[in-house]
Amino acid sequence: MTPPLAHRTGATLNRDPARVVARLFLPGEELHLPHSRAQEIVARVMSLDEPEVERIVAQLLEKFAARHPNYEELLIGHASVVAAHTEESRHTTHARTLLLGATFTAEYAVEAAAVCNPSAMLHPDQSSLADGEVRIAISLRGIGEGHVSSIGFCSAVVGPGERWSFSPRPSPIAAGTVSPTPWHKAHLRAALADQGHVDELAQAVLHALPVEFSGASLEQALAGLHPDLLSRPGAATTVELVRRLVSSSYAVEFTDDTALEQRVLLPSAAEESHGMEDARFTRHVDDDGTVDYRATYTAYDGQRIAPRLLTSPDLRVFQAHRLAGPAARNKGMALFPRQVEGRHLALCRSNGESTSLASSADGYIWNEPKLLQEPTASWESLQVGNCGPPIETDDGWLVITHGVGAMRTYAIGAILLDLRDPSIVLGRLECPLLEPDRSEQDGYVPNVLYSCGAFAHDGILWLPYGIGDARIGLAWSPIAEVLGALTRT
Repeated sequence: MTPPLAHRTGATLNRDPARVVARLFLPGEELHLPHSRAQEIVARVMSLDEPEVERIVAQLLEKFAARHPNYEELLIGHASVVAAHTEESRHTTHARTLLLGATFTAEYAVEAAAVCNPSAMLHPDQSSLADGEVRIAISLRGIGEGHVSSIGFCSAVVGPGERWSFSPRPSPIAAGTVSPTPWHKAHLRAALADQGHVDELAQAVLHALPVEFSGASLEQALAGLHPDLLSRPGAATTVELVRRLVSSSYAVEFTDDTALEQRVLLPSAAEESHGMEDARFTRHVDDDGTVDYRATYTAYDGQRIAPRLLTSPDLRVFQAHRLAGPAARNKGMALFPRQVEGRHLALCRSNGESTSLASSADGYIWNEPKLLQEPTASWESLQVGNCGPPIETDDGWLVITHGVGAMRTYAIGAILLDLRDPSIVLGRLECPLLEPDRSEQDGYVPNVLYSCGAFAHDGILWLPYGIGDARIGLAWSPIAEVLGALTRT
């Protein structure tokens, strides 16, 4: 192994199984049973004596109220899901309602298995800092029960010089309030084209929809279709696909009193039911100076993947949406932090093993990508890809990359792209910036170092990285040294 260009630090972040959320639990659905067990369970709860109910609820409140914001309101909401089975009992007491809700609630530890693959960006709050310090926000991939991934956050204070300090991660954590968001017709057309599914029924639906529409507008369009279209072979498949796509768009809002470190984005659409993986965040500055936060991530439904987009003005309110187009068909898209020559740009791995550059007029529909980098060195013989959004330097766009070599070992490298024309590769590292040492070989997935986004401050490249899909480490390197080590092309 060659000496790394990056210097490891002692800063680490490990999984915390105490970071839990309370979710609706309907016994039997995890086994995909064809019938609900709710009626029998509700009957058992309703048959309990009131003193017993009050005793159990008192224990529940003592044990769980501090672990979950607005715990009683949450239980009341979950009780309402099974309210159809309690209609004969009009005078259900408050305590019994809470017990019903708790019976259909389960805790889920977002980091039960691992925390990994961080992405760093400038924090929206830069208050109360000393000279030379900046605060950064870091997204985290938490892996919980069933290998389901969610997106969490932490923060750190960086500088001056080679100083880094993770901020505490307070509890309880919060999942936010989810609500639907609209679609644009052109975006739906592109998403259907990605699925190879623009038949006559889909064309009729698209024709009936306004330019911007909601789920309710979609149902109105479907109701107005000619009956012959809806009765044709394959019509049910088309309707299901359109509904699935439209329902995949949503917003998540957290209350003002939650800290960034308490917020977690959980799967809320069918296409991400088995996980939201590897968010790559960037602080995006538009041509008019507007600042927001954007991230691509990979949705997984247990069989298929779908590249998706998160946008947020402040990391408190988020919108999640499907990406479309030829470049949005694989894992690992990374957005540029600003438009270049009037176009949104992104790095992608559309062929599964090489790094390409894609462009978009609106940031949602991505054109055919152009090849940038193929595997060449021995440490990247299986594949190459990005490790997060490009970092703008005076010399060009510095892209932290990953390469996969023998024994499926993931190492971290770098390439440099032209500032005005990022399709031009100016240089590349012949040797890894960082590769697993003996202390980093073991993990949930052995021999893997992986990052979803580095951060530059005061001439230093800070690289938080996942170790073995299990925990997070930190390294740094002077940017000038990284640029100086590039082999120019």
